[in-house]
Amino acid sequence: MPIKVSDIGSNLNENIQHAADTIGRSKHRRKVFEAIYRGKTKVKTVSDLIKMTGLGRVRVLQEGGILSANQIVEKTKKDSETAYKKDETFTHHKRRILSLVDDPSKAAKYPTKQRPSVKSTTYKIVVPGKRSRVKPVTVDEIDSFHKIRKFTKIDSSLGLDKMLESKLKSGLKKIIGETHTFKDWGGEQNDLYTNKIRYKSKRRTAAFALKGKATKGSLTPNKMGKNGDQISRLFTSSAEMFLVVYHGKIDESIVSQLEAFSLAKSMIGTTIYYGVIDGDDLNRLYQAYKTCF
Repeated sequence: MPIKVSDIGSNLNENIQHAADTIGRSKHRRKVFEAIYRGKTKVKTVSDLIKMTGLGRVRVLQEGGILSANQIVEKTKKDSETAYKKDETFTHHKRRILSLVDDPSKAAKYPTKQRPSVKSTTYKIVVPGKRSRVKPVTVDEIDSFHKIRKFTKIDSSLGLDKMLESKLKSGLKKIIGETHTFKDWGGEQNDLYTNKIRYKSKRRTAAFALKGKATKGSLTPNKMGKNGDQISRLFTSSAEMFLVVYHGKIDESIVSQLEAFSLAKSMIGTTIYYGVIDGDDLNRLYQAYKTCF
């Protein structure tokens, strides 16, 4: 979780407004927020929140990740499971936060240092801020994979659904020019991390989630890790580009999850790029770089 650099006491109204803005009109995010801050228990696991909200595991992880990225809750571990810890300041002001969520007109008049409330004169102070910036990318746009642009047809004889994940990783490393070793283990953040990928003529840091022949059918969030939290863990990597690679169809829900976590990560002011390389793209990539595989 990002380290809080602001004094929450001296900036109380700003933090309350920020919490309300983060929850916004999302019914699911509000459910997760209310569940985390309900009762005296400071830390609640994802399983606890599933029971309390009636939401699925992926949705709880997605909304919990956004709340954590915006410093509304603290992401932690409890009984070896992902969990979220409430902030004592927000605990005491939960009702005020939700009242701003329920009444946008009230939120617009809520006094902060950037929008002070005075009796005789209203001052509008404009402070340059950082807006979230995310951009979806395709394999054809990545300079490191430029040879793929010459291959538009799919070779159905390649049988990439039988490719080992280790071979897929090795091939991508050779294409990108990454020489370091990445060992798989149960709690890894990513399958491949590199600062050598090139996009728009610049080197970028990228984190990959790879799925090999052990995964079958359309790729959905519940197939991403034992607890369906592989994308959530991917975004804990210190990277600016996040890519999911699979030998078959990648479901739209994966793209939606990538977009949501990219939005949360971009709140620090950095542009975040995300994308998928599905079976067709991988087929073309293999044709373009056969010697690497």
